[in-house]
Amino acid sequence: MANNQEVLVDIKNLKQHFGRGSHKVKAVDGLNFQIYRGETFGLVGESGCGKSTTGRTIIRLYDATDGEVLFDGENVHGKKSKADLKKFNRKMQMIFQDPYASLNPRMTVSDIIAEGIDIHGLSKDKKERKERVVELLETVGLNREHANRYPHEFSGGQRQRIGIARALAVDPDFIIADEPISALDVSIQAQVVNLLKELQEEKNLTYLFIAHDLSMVKYISDRIGVMYFGKLVEVASSDDLYRNAFHPYTKSLMSAIPHPDPDYERNRKRVTYDLQEHLREMDGEEPEWREVSPGHWVSCTKKEFEAYQQQLQTQ
Repeated sequence: MANNQEVLVDIKNLKQHFGRGSHKVKAVDGLNFQIYRGETFGLVGESGCGKSTTGRTIIRLYDATDGEVLFDGENVHGKKSKADLKKFNRKMQMIFQDPYASLNPRMTVSDIIAEGIDIHGLSKDKKERKERVVELLETVGLNREHANRYPHEFSGGQRQRIGIARALAVDPDFIIADEPISALDVSIQAQVVNLLKELQEEKNLTYLFIAHDLSMVKYISDRIGVMYFGKLVEVASSDDLYRNAFHPYTKSLMSAIPHPDPDYERNRKRVTYDLQEHLREMDGEEPEWREVSPGHWVSCTKKEFEAYQQQLQTQ
């Protein structure tokens, strides 16, 4: 991660509500966090917590219900001209969860990858376009022979590499990777994550990496945000979160991570998060965003905050 801590993406009170009245679903309900240039910010939580909706709202696939997304100081959801939107779309790209559904089956790999190149006029002729496609294929571990094939001719891991090449084609600054490995075989997941890490170093990319697998998120992320029912409950550096998880929901996620030691696995105790019990313990006090230790933020009551700090002192 870059040491200058320059904020590239600033999310302020972001809300994404669907439906109306009693049928309203608060998929994202008041998120506040920042992503620094050059880092990977991991966003984790169980299915349905709102993490994918967060990614899609940041990149403006959904219009935000409320709040702001500032990208390089500019409001993503403000009124934009076509030229402004085109410029923004080049700077921010997305890698989707399902590498097959996100690729047009009627287009060749060459045309899929070059779509952004064509839209933004990034090649002066067909020869340069072809050279750029081949370069991108080789960058993601494929080769020039793959250019004229169709998506169905590739494995899941190869299709995801094509999706990554498509995202890279316009030289973005920021990539949202929305569950990019969850549809892949376990044997292929590490290869794709390692590719993303290598590309980040080579091209100074910034990632929002969305996933439910905490062990993989720890491997790739500099900082991690934990989501529960549309809200962030904890944000910390990757190492700090694993060493000192405070929020009971985060602890429940941590307890579910498998361990390679068979003896540990036999004796491992799962922690379950009971929201109603937690609400009773809070005794009517609304949780606030508090910094328990430098850079480690938790949504908690004053009583919980004091208990967390006591916990740190006794270590």
